[in-house]
Amino acid sequence: MLRLAVRMLLSGALMVTLGVGIAYLALAPGLPSLADLRDIRLQVPLKVYTREGQLVAEFGEKRRTPVTVEDVPQTLIQAFLAAEDDRYYEHPGVDYRGLIRAAWHLVRTGEKGPGGSTITMQMARNYFLSFEQTFLRKFNEIFLALKIERELNKDEILELYLNKIYLGNRAYGVVAAAHVYYATELDQLTLAQTAMIAGLPKAPSRFNPIVDPQRAITRRDYVLARMLELGYVNEDQYLEAVVAPVTAGLHGAAAEVSASYAAEMVRADMVERFGNEAYTGGYRVFTTLSGRLQLAANTALHNALLDYDRRHGYRGAESKVTLSGEVDTDAWDGVLTDFREVSGLAPALVVEVTAEQAILYIGDEMVVTLDMDAVAWANAYVNENRRGANPSTVDEVLQPGHVVRIRRTEEGGWQLAQIPDVQGALVALQPRDGAIRALVGGFDFSLSKFNRVTQSARQPGSSFKPFIYSAALQAGYTPATIVNDAPVVFDDPQLEATWRPENFSQKFYGPTRLREALVNSRNLVSIRVLRGIGVDYARDYLGRFGFPKDRLPRDLSLALGSAAMPPLTMATAFATFANGGFRIEPYLVETVFNSAGEEVYRARPLTACPECDGEEDFVRLDPIPDIGGMFAGDGFGPPTPPPFRVAKRALNEQNAYIVNTMLRDVIRRGTGRKALALGRSDLHGKTGTTNEQRDAWFSGFNHHLAVSAWVGFDRFDPLGDLEVGGRAALPMWIEFMETALSGVPEHSPAMPPGIVTVRIDPETGLAAAADNPDAILEVFMSDALPDHGQGITGTAHPHAEEEENPYDLF
Repeated sequence: MLRLAVRMLLSGALMVTLGVGIAYLALAPGLPSLADLRDIRLQVPLKVYTREGQLVAEFGEKRRTPVTVEDVPQTLIQAFLAAEDDRYYEHPGVDYRGLIRAAWHLVRTGEKGPGGSTITMQMARNYFLSFEQTFLRKFNEIFLALKIERELNKDEILELYLNKIYLGNRAYGVVAAAHVYYATELDQLTLAQTAMIAGLPKAPSRFNPIVDPQRAITRRDYVLARMLELGYVNEDQYLEAVVAPVTAGLHGAAAEVSASYAAEMVRADMVERFGNEAYTGGYRVFTTLSGRLQLAANTALHNALLDYDRRHGYRGAESKVTLSGEVDTDAWDGVLTDFREVSGLAPALVVEVTAEQAILYIGDEMVVTLDMDAVAWANAYVNENRRGANPSTVDEVLQPGHVVRIRRTEEGGWQLAQIPDVQGALVALQPRDGAIRALVGGFDFSLSKFNRVTQSARQPGSSFKPFIYSAALQAGYTPATIVNDAPVVFDDPQLEATWRPENFSQKFYGPTRLREALVNSRNLVSIRVLRGIGVDYARDYLGRFGFPKDRLPRDLSLALGSAAMPPLTMATAFATFANGGFRIEPYLVETVFNSAGEEVYRARPLTACPECDGEEDFVRLDPIPDIGGMFAGDGFGPPTPPPFRVAKRALNEQNAYIVNTMLRDVIRRGTGRKALALGRSDLHGKTGTTNEQRDAWFSGFNHHLAVSAWVGFDRFDPLGDLEVGGRAALPMWIEFMETALSGVPEHSPAMPPGIVTVRIDPETGLAAAADNPDAILEVFMSDALPDHGQGITGTAHPHAEEEENPYDLF
């Protein structure tokens, strides 16, 4: 009998072995190759950083941050072993005890069930196989696990598993889970949090602490009990962890710098370069953004738009609901669920109001109180030029059931606010090479993804005049050229209309020197200058600054900035003056690294190089010369590292220098005087305002930064009669520059060769007599000196009269 039993057992074993062998021969050709096993690549999202390495954004369906097994805390490893495979370091990839348990479940129930999967088998399934529960998949899983164990050691397998395993809510791998659920790093997890994460692989949705906290606690406590049983924790640690509350929440990628508009530009650029692999290839993009300057830009734009909004009155509650009259925080939380914080403006529900104060619920069973001072600004909005009467009591502004916005004050209190209806943009770039240091394309990216820095087309108004004046200087005009500021009327035969341009002040000032016309933004002088040099000549010349010719109207309105341009184009054009006359191109992506840390892209920016004339577009491999300290000590790092391309000259340095002196006077004594608050002498800029105040601009620079700020409505509504560039946009520029230039030494470029200083008569623009007490100093190109002769210094462009002019002067 014993012999028969032994024979049957041996026969059965032989049949099983034979069956396994046949199965292996049948399935082996479909298993991954050794090369595939050695070349496992994790799908890692695209990450975007500032130039200093601060995280800006993360793009990709799967949130994953790879980690080496050496950097995983031992407690976390033990928690996973306790939950999933406590014999991991003992079996060869397949735990036969577990397989026997799974087989016994099948015999008892007649159904395929869980059990028997080791960490190696799970890793095999996650990387190479499907999740369907079939015998064929199980056999593949077993054979592949054995093959993996022959090729990789235990720590290598565990590292792949801890990086690959799905843990719910788009979190793949343990680092992503720590970030998503607890907004922390692995070494900062508590024991209870560690056990919660380790309990997720079994059923990431069912045991999810966000979806079902109670079931998640049950699973967490099971893991803790197994850790205690295996001696991984002691009794005291166990008892402390099992009573810990659920602290998990949903946390996005922990961006260190808010730059969503710039991040979206990078995302689009990366997809264009690498296709959809950009989202999974683990690329790290280092941009030209400065974290400090980006924060300053965000703050300056928000404050400028909120200040504009307050000047024009309160538009009322964002929403209104009916309250029961009882304290019901659950119902109040339900109301606030539909509202989220927007750029520091928190939603709040008014629950009680008196004449002196209002009580607002802000969630989490917390309330705040607003007194009269907190709502005093809230005159009712009537239109862009009118506000209602000042409120005298709180209940004139707020009523129970109002959903409103509140913001923190500098003193730590709360103040009534509202999401601005107006929009804005600010971009700052480095004049020497076009590196974008800060970019904000609107008030809040989540409200509007339209990037007004790059995608908008708005008329720059008078901020366009410096380019017309530069063209005039090139045509023979000088800063002392006299042009008559007097009424003029044009007939437009195409529109069958009459155009009567005016100065903003609606006054006329008679004969005016070019410098004074730019300083005081005289429209009629600019029109006459453009007519004198010729529209076609001007359009050709303006191309030197990067203005697309097809956007430049072929009529005299060009002198008043009727060509619609995005702020980035304007900032780039002003950079040409700031760098001494070189045409640069803005760029945002500095370097790109792949998942292996290899550099796959480095920018080669066009760089202003005063000593490189004749080498245009030539790639320099040596550092850029910095003659005269033009770029030294700018606070934004060393000169452009090689390789770089030598930028072409757009205009001669004498022209750039003279325009710079005129733009410096705009700030010293013209429409940009508010910028004197910065206490610097090296600032240059120009205000801009369009018809009916639909656009407000300020573009300005020193040799460190060129910055354009714009304010307006997306629907092109008027801003209000008083909302000119100096009021709506200039404060944004000033606030940004105050931070951006803090600690940066002043630098004024030296007068270049070919420039002379002459005493002139301010009334005539001609060289002054030696005994003239009213004489002032003016700068000239040495080939366009003033004389003591007749009339205007400088001549019209020689082809001006030959060009077809769409206007006839009455």
